[in-house]
Amino acid sequence: MHRFTLIFGFFLTLLSLSALAQDRKIIPDTVLINGDTLLMLGDSILIEEPKKEIFWKTGGNYNLNIQQVTLSNWAAGGAGSFALNTGATLFANYKKDSKVWDTQLTINLGFNRQNERDFKTRKTNDNFIFVSNYGRQLSEKLYLTTQLDARTQLLPGFKYSRPAGSESEIQTRISDLLSPGYLQSSTGLNYRNTYPDKSRISVILSPFSGRFTMVLDDSLSRAGAFGVIPGENVRAEAGMSLAVGLVDFMLMENVTWKSDLNLFSNYERFGNMVVNFNSLVRMKVNKYISTRIETVLIYDEKVLIKQDDGSTKRAIQLQNLVNFGISLDF
Repeated sequence: MHRFTLIFGFFLTLLSLSALAQDRKIIPDTVLINGDTLLMLGDSILIEEPKKEIFWKTGGNYNLNIQQVTLSNWAAGGAGSFALNTGATLFANYKKDSKVWDTQLTINLGFNRQNERDFKTRKTNDNFIFVSNYGRQLSEKLYLTTQLDARTQLLPGFKYSRPAGSESEIQTRISDLLSPGYLQSSTGLNYRNTYPDKSRISVILSPFSGRFTMVLDDSLSRAGAFGVIPGENVRAEAGMSLAVGLVDFMLMENVTWKSDLNLFSNYERFGNMVVNFNSLVRMKVNKYISTRIETVLIYDEKVLIKQDDGSTKRAIQLQNLVNFGISLDF
């Protein structure tokens, strides 16, 4: 009995020590070496590395919109059609200390097909826009920035017409890849501001801008298309420019507006503006579906637009697209 009492007392002592150890927190020794934290646990050493800074931010958006109309014995008339519009926007932004570098690539393609036309499939949208800005910070919101802006299209463009007295349409090629192509380089002051809702505005005023209009297609070059001297492939201009960009401006809940405006004036004809304006209003339904309203406006006094009566004149080029379909952010 006495032996049993000793054993029972021994187990109670072990239980008490175990409970006491659970109530106490054992804090390992901490040592700092070159800014790193060393946690010493018995014979093991754990090293907490400092968080790495992220200088690059990349991403983009892809959208796809399809429309189909099928008619069969339709008394009200009309024609069946199929339309497809797709596009992608990619961006890569870098920021470290006083240096910033923002780059964006936008590609859009669209087609429409109607079975009852002579030329059934026609292009409706074709844009290739590459913009890159590199800047050094002068103050909180002011930067010295160099901008490179390149614009062209990917596929040939045609104008369709029906000669008088003819029942058939004809197509005339009026543009192609790098015909025209526009390259603009500018250096100036850049005002940048990012708002609490993560929208951003950028205004670049550059008194030193060079603009190059390229027409590499020989037939279009010989015709003096897009303002080049007939037979030449490049028209070079020096002037000043103003670029205004607005990113993810919140119009209302789930409705954002993105736009960029580029104005260029040649010093030889100062005051006559070349205008490029792009606007995108995006109404997000959910993570994968959205409605997009895209507007493109271009004016260049050197570009003469052929009218339906055969004459040519300066005119505002306007493109407006309303799309509903798949939209993926990544």
